[in-house]
Amino acid sequence: MKKINHGLFVFAMAALAAANVAHAQSYPAKPVKIVVAYPPGGPNDLSARAVGQRLSEALGQPVIVENRAGAAGNIGSQYVATSPPDGYTLLNGASALTIAPALSKGLQYDVAKDFAPISMTVASSFVLAAHPSVPVNSIKSLIALAKAHPGQLNYASSGVGAPPHLAGELLKSMAKIDILHVPYKGVGQSISDLVGGQIDMMFTSPPNAVPHVKSGRLKALAVSMKKRSPLLPEVPTIDESGLKGFEIGTWFGLLAPAGTPADIVNRLNGAVLKIVGTADFRERMSGQGMDPMGSTPAEFSAYIRSELAKFQKIVQTAHIQPE
Repeated sequence: MKKINHGLFVFAMAALAAANVAHAQSYPAKPVKIVVAYPPGGPNDLSARAVGQRLSEALGQPVIVENRAGAAGNIGSQYVATSPPDGYTLLNGASALTIAPALSKGLQYDVAKDFAPISMTVASSFVLAAHPSVPVNSIKSLIALAKAHPGQLNYASSGVGAPPHLAGELLKSMAKIDILHVPYKGVGQSISDLVGGQIDMMFTSPPNAVPHVKSGRLKALAVSMKKRSPLLPEVPTIDESGLKGFEIGTWFGLLAPAGTPADIVNRLNGAVLKIVGTADFRERMSGQGMDPMGSTPAEFSAYIRSELAKFQKIVQTAHIQPE
C-alpha cells in the first residue's frame, strides 16, 4: 500500500477548511432557493413564502420559493438532498418528511443523514372534531363511549398514511380503543361528510375546523399538540385531557443538504430565529392556526429523529400499508 504523505494531507485539509471559511464568510453571493415539495397555496407554501420574504431582507439577496411537487413530497425532498451543500438550495421540510420512510420503501434519500437541519419555523395542532350527534364532549367521554361500543365509531382522514390518519391510530393505540378508519382522497369531501353526519369524527387542521366549530356544525373535543391552538384557545390538548405524552401535528422548518458548512447553517439559523420572533410573522402565522417556533440545528435534528421513530412505531403497530 502506498504511504500517505502526512505533510501534504495536513496542508490539503487546512486549505479545504480555509476555503470553507472563506466561502461561508462571502455567503450569500447569489439568490437562495427554498424548495417546497408540494403545490402552491397550501400551508407548506404559505410558511415558506412568509419566511423567504423576511430571509431575503436578512441576507441581502433574493430568496426564491420554488414548488417541486409530486410523489407525496418525495420529489422535492430528493432534489434538495442531492443538491450541492452550499447553502443556496434549501428545503421547507414538513412533518410528512418524517412519515415517508415508514411508508415508502423506495426512497432515494435518508432523512436522518442527507439533510442539515437549520431551524423549525412553525408547528400546528390538529383539531379532533366530532359531529354534534356523537354523544361526547371530551377525550375522556370519547374513550368511554368507544370502549362501550368497540368498532362502532369511525373517523375520517385525508388518506392512508396522511398525518391525520396517523393521529387517529396514535389515539387508538394510546387509549386502547377500537374505532374504524375511513380514508378519503383529500380533505374537502371528508369535511363535508363530517359536517353532514356521515362520519363521526376526524383530525383536521384548525382552519378547516374552526368555521364549523364556531357555527355549531361541529364540536372540537381536543387539539393534538401539547400547546393549545391560537385559533381555539379554549379547547384542551389531548395530553392535558388524560393521554399523557400524546403529541402529533404538522410542522415546517428549513433544511439544507448534508455537508453544508456549519457557518452557513448557523447564519441561516440566526436569521430564522429573528424572523420567527417578530410580531408581524407571529401574527400572520397565528392567524393560520400555526405557532411560530425556532430551534437550534441540534434541537431540530433531535426532533426529526424522534419523529422518525414515532411514525415508524405508529405505522408498524397499526399495520398500515400504502395504497
